[in-house]
This record gives sequence, C-alpha cells and structure tokens, in this order.
Amino acid sequence: MNLQKSFTERVLQAVGFELLAVMICTPLLAWIMDKPLFDMGVATVAIAALALAWNVVFNGVFDRALKRWSIARTPWVRAVHALFFEGGLVALGVPLVAWWLEISLWQAFLLDIGVLLFFLPYTYLYHWGYDVMRERLLSKTAVH
Repeated sequence: MNLQKSFTERVLQAVGFELLAVMICTPLLAWIMDKPLFDMGVATVAIAALALAWNVVFNGVFDRALKRWSIARTPWVRAVHALFFEGGLVALGVPLVAWWLEISLWQAFLLDIGVLLFFLPYTYLYHWGYDVMRERLLSKTAVH
C-alpha cells in the first residue's frame, strides 16, 4: 500500500471526513440535546474545523511513524489510530463546546464521550474505506 500522500490529498481526505460527519451529527445532536439546529450546526462546524486541522496534522505524523517503524496498517493499528485521533480531539474540543452551548465542562465532556461512541467506528471505517478506494484508484492509474 502506498502511504505517500501529498498535503493536498491529506486536506481533501480530512475535508471529506468532516463534511460527512457534520451532515450526520448536526441534526442528530440537535434532536438529542433539544438545541436549535443552528446552534448545534455552528458547534458542529467549529468542532469540524478544529478536527480538520487536527486530522491533517495527526494523520501526517501517524503515517510518518508507520513508515519509519515499518508498521503495517492492521486492524489493531487502525484501532490505535482511531483512539489517539479521537482522544486528542476530546482534549481540544470540550472547552469549545462548553463555551458555545453554555454548558459545564463536565456536561461537554459527557456529550463528547457520547459523540465519541459514534466517531470511534466512524473514524475507523472512514479511513479504512478511504485507503481501500485510494489503493484501487492508484492501482488503476498504474495499469494505464
């Protein structure tokens, strides 16, 4: 599997990840928290922007580490990737959510844990699917 991704490709991968997540989470969280769709939409987009930057940086570092230590992308490595990615996002996002939704840090943390239950499998599946589609496109390009 070709792990070399350009900065542009990393940004596009992260944008796709965040756009799909916003489309799923905004209406779902507005309904669950009984908050206006607009308020939840702003919070979701702000977290997505934060996560977008985190995604590009984290995935770049993670891929370099895999390459440096010759580690294959096994299911366990993908699980570690998802855990570290989401753990870092929790630390960055909880204060922002608490401030915007005017809830305590504890409430924001609990909300984030709930969201994490969605994002752990979503992160795993999105990046696996991206890698599979990318490899197929690269193999088709190499044949032509």
